[in-house]
Amino acid sequence: MKYVVTAGPTREHIDPVRFLSNPSTGKMGFAVARAAAELGRDVVLVAGPVALRTPKGVRRIDVTSAREMLAVVERELDGDDVFIATAAVADWRPAECAAKKLKKREMDGTLKLVRNPDILKSVRCRHKIGFAAETNDVMVEAARKCREKGLDMIVANDVTERGAGFGADTNRVAFLRKDGSVERLPMMSKLAVARRIVRFAEGLA
Repeated sequence: MKYVVTAGPTREHIDPVRFLSNPSTGKMGFAVARAAAELGRDVVLVAGPVALRTPKGVRRIDVTSAREMLAVVERELDGDDVFIATAAVADWRPAECAAKKLKKREMDGTLKLVRNPDILKSVRCRHKIGFAAETNDVMVEAARKCREKGLDMIVANDVTERGAGFGADTNRVAFLRKDGSVERLPMMSKLAVARRIVRFAEGLA
């Protein structure tokens, strides 16, 4: 069984030196890739711009934008693979990217945006697990995403909670499965969370 895992943020460039992004460090996704590799699985890690070492036994492909990430995921995924989408993909991108740095005097303070593709919803494979990083109505939003994206499970967390947000080495999550069952985990290391996620994925085979 092959795992395709996305991790980190995407960057959506306004010009060569400015971009839209978010604070994701990729730690959760890298932990998931490591956990799958520990079982001897074929693991492809599609990583946005992060400063992390590639886990042992993992094939890493670096990307920058959401569209680049989608293209790699579609290329790497087969119908029987497991797709675990931990990346914090930018929902929007600038309608145009300037070839040269824009000067402040040339900018009018407005930026036209277009919606990025929803990678998790777009791809077709047998098993999909996603993440819902929320700040309010966490379980309501997670349930909606699980249903709309056709997931086997979604991992939900409140990123405003200390020790469970971007950049932390720990996380407190809840597993919401497609059958509606919920499992709430205590605060634990991201690697421990990742191993629980992979244990669930192994049961899907």
